[in-house]
Amino acid sequence: MNYKVLYRKYRPDKFSNMVGQEYTLQMLQNAIIKNKISHAYLFTGPRGTGKTSTAKIFAKTINCLNPVDGEACGNCRNCLSFSNSPDIIEIDAASNNGVDDIRELINNVKIAPSEGKYKIYIIDEVHMMTTSAFNALLLTLEEPPKHAIFIMATTNVENVPITILSRCQRFNFQKISLENLKKQIYFVCKEENITISEEAVEEIAYLSEGGMRDALSLLDQLSSTAEEITIDKILSHYGSISSKFIKELIQNMECRNIESILNLFQELENTSSDYKVFLKKMVQEFTHISVSIKLNSYQGNLSFKQIKKIIFEFNDILNRANINMNPYILIKLVILDNLEDKIVKEEEKIKIKSDFLVKKEDLSHEEGTSVKEVINISNPTQNVKFLNQLKKVRINNCFLGAKKDILLNYQKIWKSLSDNLNIKPDIISFILDSTIVAASEDYCIISCNLTSTANLINTKLQQLKADLKEFFSSEINFIALSKEEWESEKQNYVKNLKSNYKYVFMNEPIEETSDVEEENVSELENVATNIFNRDKIEFV
Repeated sequence: MNYKVLYRKYRPDKFSNMVGQEYTLQMLQNAIIKNKISHAYLFTGPRGTGKTSTAKIFAKTINCLNPVDGEACGNCRNCLSFSNSPDIIEIDAASNNGVDDIRELINNVKIAPSEGKYKIYIIDEVHMMTTSAFNALLLTLEEPPKHAIFIMATTNVENVPITILSRCQRFNFQKISLENLKKQIYFVCKEENITISEEAVEEIAYLSEGGMRDALSLLDQLSSTAEEITIDKILSHYGSISSKFIKELIQNMECRNIESILNLFQELENTSSDYKVFLKKMVQEFTHISVSIKLNSYQGNLSFKQIKKIIFEFNDILNRANINMNPYILIKLVILDNLEDKIVKEEEKIKIKSDFLVKKEDLSHEEGTSVKEVINISNPTQNVKFLNQLKKVRINNCFLGAKKDILLNYQKIWKSLSDNLNIKPDIISFILDSTIVAASEDYCIISCNLTSTANLINTKLQQLKADLKEFFSSEINFIALSKEEWESEKQNYVKNLKSNYKYVFMNEPIEETSDVEEENVSELENVATNIFNRDKIEFV
């Protein structure tokens, strides 16, 4: 097999060919120039950032007979025989991590180098070693022979014992910047005669997440045909999301165009795009907008508070180890929930001006005729004070008549609802992200995975009650809680049971109008009283 994969073919063989890690490389070269070589080094950082390559270059330069400014000459006997040198021992700790392997290493350490100035041990993935193996290595690191140098590399420094860390010079490798990745991709494409678009280069650099090996591996796969590598080819092969798509979605969020947002999400689901890539790109774009807001250069309608809340909720989704439902449902709920407040405010403005409904029971122009006017002013806002009172009442009433057999029955019904085609999609999305945790004949407490889902359900309690009536054979008074809220209420319930607390039925509160609503009613009253007799008007 003559073909050599790109990441191996373009692996650097000297410090000047390395991409990124300027600080680390300079420190290592200074150590060689000043002849201040330590006996143990630890290279830590993400995968594909050059840890093992740097270890090999450093080892080669240390044993070079004629180094120039901290760089191996490449022509001396030791440089030419480096790949086969008996004085350079590479160990993969992932497969040689036992105490017996380390004892063999320790015995060989005592033997002087046969050709080079030093005997150098490069131990990759050192965090995979067992505790016994680390303990066996400890004494040698404490008092090594003068001719022995250890260079260890790891992607998981947290698993390396502190006793090992304290005996090493530690160098942290950072993710390679997008600009450096793009420069190297362009260089390799030029050397390999690969035709690639600028957008494709940027997307490969982004998908590699700061790892040069990942970037070149992606490029290798995409260049398997003679066709030009385009952004569309990458998006279709790797489930990525274009920057254009992200910006279009955010623009629709700024315009509160719900229909377009839902269509874009449908497009995402149809293309089986990777939700993690989508979330990371959204967070990146939101971060740019947040900075613009603070610099007063943002022209859109999103607020810093909204963006911050969305980013934190996106992070919660990313940190979920297992998502048993379509993750885009959760993402969609987060976005819709955080847009809802401003949508409601716009609706209020419209309703004040145009949604003025007058229902006449009996209108007569004859003098003395009784006239009754019913003016219906809809209230789209969710009064926070009222909701807190409603939660308290419905939780109390649910606990009052709570029974396990009712709960099990309702849970079974709730679970089966997600497969029912007659239920509205938004109701199904609520069901998928929640479960019934307490139930009586007429009350149900719902626990939601996301706080945003609970908030959204509580704005649609009447709709939920009406839509699910036929399935529960009665009108259920639902209330939604976040996981944290439910845990707190459950603990209170257990305490009350232990203290023989008696639950008493509570009447549900009546929602009070806010100051804004009162102001609006006042405006409508003025209009109405100019047309009709005030004594013959009822406002509801």
